[in-house]
Amino acid sequence: MKLPEEGMLLRIFIGESDKYEGKALYEYIVLKARELNLAGATVTRGIMGFGADSRVHSAKLLRLSEDLPVVIELVDSEENLNKLMPFLEKAVIEGLITSEKVRVLKYRHKNS
Repeated sequence: MKLPEEGMLLRIFIGESDKYEGKALYEYIVLKARELNLAGATVTRGIMGFGADSRVHSAKLLRLSEDLPVVIELVDSEENLNKLMPFLEKAVIEGLITSEKVRVLKYRHKNS
């Protein structure tokens, strides 16, 4: 797959315990992105954060089961990322979705 030099970065900020159809929402988003043949997705688990409700979520030793922040990042063309938006509209009940233009410098598989 080739990415255009001018791409888009889509970031989805949700909670680790958010679910969709009984599965972790972040996992569902990654699998949906793969189904749509997007270039790739990365999930990052935060150690501390807060959202629209201003409640702080933190990874403390005695509170490992807290709902920690999760960020899913996807880079692809704007056209391809737009294919994911209808799913995100219905699946992300609480959270934040942002996009920004990015310059793709390199996107290669070791066998390409």
